[in-house]
Amino acid sequence: MNAPAVLGRRPVLVTGGAGFIGANLADRLAREGHDVLVYDALLRPGVESNLAWLRQRHPRRISAAVADIRDGSALAAAVGEAQAVFHLAAQVAVTTSLTDPREDFETNLLGTFLVLDAVRRADTRMPVIFASTNKVYGDLGDIGLGLSDGAYAPRDPAIRAHGIAEDRPLDFHTPYGCSKGAADQYVLDWARSYGVPTAVFRMSCIYGPRQMGTEDQGWVAHFLIRALRGEPISIYGDGRQVRDVLFVDDAVEAYCAAWQRIGAISGQAFNLGGGPANAVSLRQVLGCIEEITGRQIHRDHADWRAGDQRWYVSDTRRAARELGLRPALPWRRGIAVLADWLREVHGAGVPAEAMR
Repeated sequence: MNAPAVLGRRPVLVTGGAGFIGANLADRLAREGHDVLVYDALLRPGVESNLAWLRQRHPRRISAAVADIRDGSALAAAVGEAQAVFHLAAQVAVTTSLTDPREDFETNLLGTFLVLDAVRRADTRMPVIFASTNKVYGDLGDIGLGLSDGAYAPRDPAIRAHGIAEDRPLDFHTPYGCSKGAADQYVLDWARSYGVPTAVFRMSCIYGPRQMGTEDQGWVAHFLIRALRGEPISIYGDGRQVRDVLFVDDAVEAYCAAWQRIGAISGQAFNLGGGPANAVSLRQVLGCIEEITGRQIHRDHADWRAGDQRWYVSDTRRAARELGLRPALPWRRGIAVLADWLREVHGAGVPAEAMR
């Protein structure tokens, strides 16, 4: 198959396009008739199957460049073909950033700079939409917390009602927070300094099909995989920490809407998560998984990990308003969908009726 550029068409470039969110985004773009160039080093276990899945579903729409995000020449060639860039390639784990901070720095910050520099040098001002993280806000240790129904909750009623907004001061913790936070700021500045249309999504916990969850990243899928195998789950902290989880289709909808509205929203950052309606503790998620699988989960407890937030919930009002987003899929329904997909892929041997 010829690459789209060879055929005279400019593809949409998705860095990290064989990863969890990237593969779902590439699938959506291809279904809508776009040619997609997946740029991925294929280093994360399982992502080869995501790329094979994309090629099988869209043999005339998907092309791939297997290369590292730090390979400036390969990246410049890919950007030179593109009409838009969704930059999702990253080192994604706080734990990894602590053990190998240089790898984290080079992948997340240098890699993002190389994307932006290639766009700056290109012959068109193509949009760049970047996957950032809620970790840019630090550990939120100044927010007073209490317990409500066995989960942490802010004492401030306004924060409890709406979550963390984009005007929250940035406060980078851990090498991962520093590398992603600095990259976040570079992307926003490229709109100011060079007129490149950019947008940033500071994401909370995204989950859904095609997620190869591990203990360090993708915790909802990781919990489900362990539960379906009848294996114990390690909880770092007391399990009362809260996140707002967002189903991947809703995240992809936001990315596509940002591209469609890039002229109006360029230079802005958006907090992207499930919002207060989908704010759940780890304990609540485990309870839901036990109901879905019909199995009791054995829990091992360990100390809190560096940079872990006791509570984080996205204020999604700006994203909903500016991007026209629909309400997010309720978290219990989303976890059931992910459980069905994992059962099919991993062959966990759980009766289908137990998955409903």
